[in-house]
Amino acid sequence: MLEEVERWLTRRSWSAADRTLDQLLAAKAARGATVSVVLPALDEEETVGEIVSVIRRELMVENRLVDELVVIDSGSTDRTSEVAAAAGARVVHRDAILPRLPALPGKGEVLWRSLLVTRGDIVCFVDADLRDFSADFVSGIVGPLLTEPDVQFVKAMYDRPLALPAGQDGQLGRQTGGQTGAQTGGQVSQGGRVTELVARPLLNLHWPLLAGFVQPLGGEYAARRSLLERLPFPVGYGVELGLLVDALHTVGLDALAQVDVGVRRHRHQDDRALGRMAAAIYRTAQLRLSRGHLVRPRLTQFERGSDGFTPRTHAVDTEERPPVREIAEYPAGRAA
Repeated sequence: MLEEVERWLTRRSWSAADRTLDQLLAAKAARGATVSVVLPALDEEETVGEIVSVIRRELMVENRLVDELVVIDSGSTDRTSEVAAAAGARVVHRDAILPRLPALPGKGEVLWRSLLVTRGDIVCFVDADLRDFSADFVSGIVGPLLTEPDVQFVKAMYDRPLALPAGQDGQLGRQTGGQTGAQTGGQVSQGGRVTELVARPLLNLHWPLLAGFVQPLGGEYAARRSLLERLPFPVGYGVELGLLVDALHTVGLDALAQVDVGVRRHRHQDDRALGRMAAAIYRTAQLRLSRGHLVRPRLTQFERGSDGFTPRTHAVDTEERPPVREIAEYPAGRAA
């Protein structure tokens, strides 16, 4: 690891417990800052309600750390919108934002559009499939943006245990004790497979200044709006890597930080979905390395059927949205 990264780790890595809620509220009031929390959601009726409830209760009612809580529904076919609204979120459908521009499928598309319907000086993104959600996921990563004037982009870091087989979920906490899979003798494997197999090698080889990020692909991060409105957004799975790399080039390593929020439990995807995610992430990296054209943005995978292996070819995300301040509908006077 580069010496500069080792120094960064001591300066820009914190725990959520390092800042009390009272300290954050005082810093927020002193700076007159506003905070928006955005949950991108697609068919998350089982988890989105609890996440919204915790944020509203602990960070909006009992304390006023969060000023705005918005769920962006990207085309759910279940009761995601109804559950989120009943729990107290403002729900906006993806297609209702910037309707002149047809929406593309993908998480990055939703995050980019959310900037047009939120107002906070600080924008915090939280995935809507988290289980055992803690308000630390928000307060922890918003904290450095309120207390450290030079910090502009903060990622959450955490352990990611893989789910146990059905019927063993109740044993997870007892088996791990908050430890990683390696520390528990392999009883519980660690999640983040695409991070370890794709993103971390890419970052270490091509952007070694980012080698200190524990969870570079994590969906929980916060940033100053003045930075987000300057960055392009890959529309799909590449959005986390793209934003991190572009933030490095835009504001420098010392403006980036990470905060330990404990353990993240969520729904895990199957290997084929992870393969598509990996391809999109690689493509995002490739564009940033060469700004060239990916000749064949396709990924072929194989499924065994009654007649042997059948190829299934999927398009790899190839679109990116421009910096939002270039969009005419972006609120007048908002762009810094």
